[in-house]
Amino acid sequence: MWVDVVAAFKAENPDVTIELITDKKLEDVISPNMKAGDYPDVVHLALGRPAAVTETLIKENALLDLTSMLAMQVPGESKTVQQKIAGGFTESSLTNPYSDGKTYLAPMFYSPCGLFYNEQLLKDNGWTVPTTWDEMWVLGDKAKAKGIALFTYPTAGYFDAFFYALVYEVGGADFFDKVTNYAPNTWDLPEGKTVVNIIAKLASYTEKSVPANANNTNFLKNQQLVLDNKAIFMPNGTWIIGEMADAPRAAGFKWGFTALPKVTASGDSYSYTWFEQAWIPAKAKNPELAKKFLAFLYSDKAAAIFANAGAVQPIVGFADTLEGDNALFYSIYDRGAKAAMGNFAATDPVEGVSIADAVFEAVNSLVNGTKTAETYVADIKKASDALRPALKK
Repeated sequence: MWVDVVAAFKAENPDVTIELITDKKLEDVISPNMKAGDYPDVVHLALGRPAAVTETLIKENALLDLTSMLAMQVPGESKTVQQKIAGGFTESSLTNPYSDGKTYLAPMFYSPCGLFYNEQLLKDNGWTVPTTWDEMWVLGDKAKAKGIALFTYPTAGYFDAFFYALVYEVGGADFFDKVTNYAPNTWDLPEGKTVVNIIAKLASYTEKSVPANANNTNFLKNQQLVLDNKAIFMPNGTWIIGEMADAPRAAGFKWGFTALPKVTASGDSYSYTWFEQAWIPAKAKNPELAKKFLAFLYSDKAAAIFANAGAVQPIVGFADTLEGDNALFYSIYDRGAKAAMGNFAATDPVEGVSIADAVFEAVNSLVNGTKTAETYVADIKKASDALRPALKK
């Protein structure tokens, strides 16, 4: 799709020379050059990847301010980039990492995240999708009696979207800000205890083989549990459909998708909106042309090319054009769920401390029993306390 998008841009800008580099491990290709002072002009590399190149550049204040790009007219169209981008996407810590009202990362390719399941399995057993966590535990007990686990996950890293949505459900935006900005005593609040209790209880309902396969080599085995009716729910994003397209599955299998259950019957249900990011290094040699190329990525022409490859741009009204499974997934916010966005705030590096390890990766230890809810939250407190003084100003 990038080859086609570059060709479309060049058709309108014939004097521009573009060198396109695509690689599954892009970090390994561009990092040595950047360390030597040779920076690309535009990079599409999302937050949350193991190499953490994007996070490192944020910590080093090495990204170009893109706020002026948002005010640019989309090439070939009448609207500005800001007018094209759906609400909320440029007001998140995933695009505005310093909380200074400026955008440094451009939102790309969004995907609602939630719980995927086999509709036929629930139908065959006369079960319904739980609307509250209390109903979830009841279903877990019913499934256990039939030798079916309530829950699986690909890798513990997939708990990021799950965790953020849960935090919103439990305490709303104010509590989310406390959690993600490492506010003191956050985990001693009733909301903090509720989050930990739900995660710990869910760990007890998780298929016990999951941690052993929760890695980049064997994660498909954990996803296969849903297709084989060995586990009911799995946190994931819309890419799961293509990822498992050729995998064997139970007779009558049909993908289902739901937001997280509510904490209370009168509460809100949330689905985290996961999206990727594109950015311009502060030391790019052609920053103005780079911004023009980024602006083009929000054109209807570019969005159609991306959509043909299954990548959906966060453009106002674009989801209305989707069909099939994608119509189901992207309509989740039309079916009552609220959108959760954002992540842990950027900090200066603190040696030996990773909030992702403490919050997400530690779920493996909850499932296999090497951590208790008490030790789990104690480690989260310890990491938060260490990171609080290192918050980026």
